[in-house]
Amino acid sequence: MQPRNMSMSGVVDLAAVKAAQEAKAKAEQARAQSAREGGAGAISPADLVIDVDEAGFERDVLQRSAEVPVVIDFWAEWCEPCKQLSPVLERLAVEYNGRFLLAKVDVDANQMLMQQFGIQGIPAVFAVVAGQALPLFQGAAGEAQIRQTLDQLVQVGEQRFGLTGLTVDPEAEPGGAPEASEQPAGPHDGLLEAAVQALDSGDLSGAVQAYKNVLNEDPGNEEAKLGLAQAELLQRVQGVDPQQVRRDAADKPADVRAQIAAADLDLVGGHVEDAFGRLIETVQRTVGDDRDTVRKRLLELFEVVGPDDPRVIAARRALARALF
Repeated sequence: MQPRNMSMSGVVDLAAVKAAQEAKAKAEQARAQSAREGGAGAISPADLVIDVDEAGFERDVLQRSAEVPVVIDFWAEWCEPCKQLSPVLERLAVEYNGRFLLAKVDVDANQMLMQQFGIQGIPAVFAVVAGQALPLFQGAAGEAQIRQTLDQLVQVGEQRFGLTGLTVDPEAEPGGAPEASEQPAGPHDGLLEAAVQALDSGDLSGAVQAYKNVLNEDPGNEEAKLGLAQAELLQRVQGVDPQQVRRDAADKPADVRAQIAAADLDLVGGHVEDAFGRLIETVQRTVGDDRDTVRKRLLELFEVVGPDDPRVIAARRALARALF
């Protein structure tokens, strides 16, 4: 079976944006709770690879994913490609020195987990970050590809969820229970939590205001910038008729409002490049205030996807060419 890469960023939908906010809040709460219970503890390199079953999945994977990205290796004894892939993952887990935890799941003994993850064949590798499952690849991938995927996973864990990994001590006794690193509460945690709660209750206006409250006090707060961009996007598409929006955009290519509305839907549906391309083409067709309106919306959508996403970087270059 050929490896099948899965992107870990850029697919934006209503459930995913809300889940990301909730997962981040839960991860922060778990770290704070661990800190109150005694702070960080070092683990042995041997504890970076664990066997997981259905009974211990919540404890060993979901709860641990609030501290460190957990990579799940779905395997079976009869699977020859698994015998090639698993040793590479185990070696890299030790080499990455606590930046991710490797959980091995024998699919023959844990059929329910296999079904829950929608796995059609093995080996299959997933990750769980702050309670969210992310498909990584399927098949016996090469080491270079695996390293690239793991690097991206670690970056997502650090930048989006503040997961700095586990402390590893070669002298530690195997089998010790790791605890999260102590994370002091930030000055705006209460306001950010209020925004997450507003999203959880469907109060998009309340979430927008809560993020604005943070930015009023701390204009450079990256979490609030991202949250505000996402909440405002959800607010704009709430209650719209997608078919009518797309008809208007097709029938009125010069209508700035119609193209902006369609770009919002493109992004919410995960069609990131379509959204960016639509607005860049609109920039090329417009002048004056209309052009500036489209440019500003495009910059807002960049915030939703994230400045480091390669599609954002490419779209910024295309926007610059369109403007100058």
